[in-house]
Amino acid sequence: MLQDKNIILGVTGSISVYKAVDLASKLVQAGAVVDVVMTEAATEFVKPISFGSLTKRPVITEMFPDTTDYNIAHISLSDRADLVVICPATANTIAKLANGIADDMLSCTVLATEAPVIIAPAMNYRMYRNEVTQENVDKLKSRGFVFIGPATGRLASGAVGQGRLIEITEVLGAIRQVLGKSGDLSGRRIVVTAGGTQEPIDPVRRVSNRSSGKMGYALAEVARDRGASVVLISAPTSLPAPYGIELVSIETAQQMHDAVVKSIADADALIMAAAVADYRPKNISDSKIKKSDDSLNIELEKTTDILSVVNAPVKVGFAAESDDLESNAKEKLAKKNLDLIIANDITAEGSGFDADTNEVLIIDRSGQKEKLPLMPKIDVAHKILDRVVALISK
Repeated sequence: MLQDKNIILGVTGSISVYKAVDLASKLVQAGAVVDVVMTEAATEFVKPISFGSLTKRPVITEMFPDTTDYNIAHISLSDRADLVVICPATANTIAKLANGIADDMLSCTVLATEAPVIIAPAMNYRMYRNEVTQENVDKLKSRGFVFIGPATGRLASGAVGQGRLIEITEVLGAIRQVLGKSGDLSGRRIVVTAGGTQEPIDPVRRVSNRSSGKMGYALAEVARDRGASVVLISAPTSLPAPYGIELVSIETAQQMHDAVVKSIADADALIMAAAVADYRPKNISDSKIKKSDDSLNIELEKTTDILSVVNAPVKVGFAAESDDLESNAKEKLAKKNLDLIIANDITAEGSGFDADTNEVLIIDRSGQKEKLPLMPKIDVAHKILDRVVALISK
């Protein structure tokens, strides 16, 4: 997604400049070509060499560097840029951009570029909520600039308020979303489910499973990165909410059923990666069941099989199996009237619960099979969505 993309990283004079070093590193690791442009104030917090050693490219800090290269730097940079991201962005820089002031290399570059611009503000909360700053933000938004954050929390001054730089993972999510807006899922709506549902026994105990939600979250993020509008219906997980995705949090199988029914009305595809409980306690105790010397018997009843009762233009299911992988997957494919089923052997090394990798067998309704080797779940997600794109386009 970011491979060979030309990204200009603008860095301004905020105490959170050090986080931009991490952003530069992660962009380079993802294959992007990163040109860093620092304001003079930014160099007081972090030296240019920190960025240069990561990007392996010269860091631009001056309007008129002493060089024999007669290319006009802000023009040559802006011409080849796929994206400009300013992280962190101070109130001063936002004011300059809003009013067309171009008195440093960063503001000149932004004024000259036709690439999309993402701004991640970071400042004192009083400065951010100041009427002038808010007018400048609104002005830039009306011109198509994308703002992400700031977050609310403890600031460098010790005060608490809205002004913190958002997490770098969210900045990366915004970058991927902006760059993928014209992708092969542009204009499509994809509903993804993730995680393992939890069925209460009493106010303390519950019946659940070992699903981590990682496969579902990977699918949601990849669909976003390819231009889709994504709804992620998630049971409880330890994963952070992905940027730019509508997150619907649920706990039980019934809640997931209701959320799916509500979300798929205008969806192009439903991808059920969640591990939904097949059974739930028939009677839920209103108070904690006390331990005794006797055994405890809990009567279970079946939950609704969501994929069997809902319809979508494209339906994709998952089969996590420990035995007879292919035959069980084919049975589910037919029974639930699916377009695709993704089967994986949960006993295989690297393909079980909570792993970052997966090894799957993809079967379509015609019976055609594709075996994918062990690979990162993000790559598996791309392979699955390649199939979904083809089905939607029929």
